[in-house]
Amino acid sequence: MLHQTPACRRLLSLLCWGIFSLVSLSGTTTFAQQKVILQGNEKLAMVSPDGKIDWEMQWGGIHDIHVLPNGHIMVQQGAAKIAEIDPQTKQVVWSYDSSKQNGNAGKAVEVHAFQPLPEGQVMIAESGPGRIIEINRDGKLLKEIKLKVLHPHPHTDTRLARKLSSGHYLVCHEGDGFVREYDAEGKVVWEYEVPLFGKEPKGGHGPEAFGNKCFAALRLANGNTLIATGNGHSVLEVTPKKEVVWKIEQRDLPGITLAWVTTLEVLANGHYLVGNCHAGPGQPLVIEIDPKTKKVVWQLDAFEKFGNNVSNSQVLK
Repeated sequence: MLHQTPACRRLLSLLCWGIFSLVSLSGTTTFAQQKVILQGNEKLAMVSPDGKIDWEMQWGGIHDIHVLPNGHIMVQQGAAKIAEIDPQTKQVVWSYDSSKQNGNAGKAVEVHAFQPLPEGQVMIAESGPGRIIEINRDGKLLKEIKLKVLHPHPHTDTRLARKLSSGHYLVCHEGDGFVREYDAEGKVVWEYEVPLFGKEPKGGHGPEAFGNKCFAALRLANGNTLIATGNGHSVLEVTPKKEVVWKIEQRDLPGITLAWVTTLEVLANGHYLVGNCHAGPGQPLVIEIDPKTKKVVWQLDAFEKFGNNVSNSQVLK
């Protein structure tokens, strides 16, 4: 047997670890890998870092998605319904229809955001009625917050909305181009108009479009707000005083063109997960970025499987 010195054994160990860890996805080399759940091409799927589909079921388009502690999936179903799916049986085990319940019958209603809350309660942002509601699993209305909407429309009143640990609500108003923070009583305590940076708006959904139709916003641990600007092709970090202190724009990432920027998630390692919707073939659907270096450390290139309308995803722990 060949004798190995301690130094040699350490070197071999490092080499083996490097070979095991190294993954290449369309030219992106990374030690970070993410398994995600997303929807595209009429299917809801759990996807490995290399794009392999581990689980799937037939499902239509979505704008929001959550995986519950019990492994069930909470997802949009159609224009105004929220559904909870048991992935083992692929059956809907609970649903709530915002177009029919709690005073909305006969109204134009769309739901683009919702959030599971403690004790089984659910927060829902209802576009059209222009409100946030909280319900229990029996559908009982527990709370209602009226929203400030300057350009009301059932399709654009809101995109993603999140209840913060403070009890406030952070809401993206797509049609207004604003992110607004509401307190527990519904008062606007902070708002930010997504800038156009001196450019003229352009129609469309792909890289050629431009505007400030913000899709997602997260409150960071430092008190700043991280914003996915939708057709603004960018991610912005904004201070409470509305100063942009960090951003990535459409062509800042080598080899990547940002289109409709959607998903935002802060990972355990501090990296950002960013959704890149309507970007076309040859472009990643999901991107992991190290905010300190602005380097892409992982990307999901699965256009052929999921198409051009993957608007949201969530990392599977």
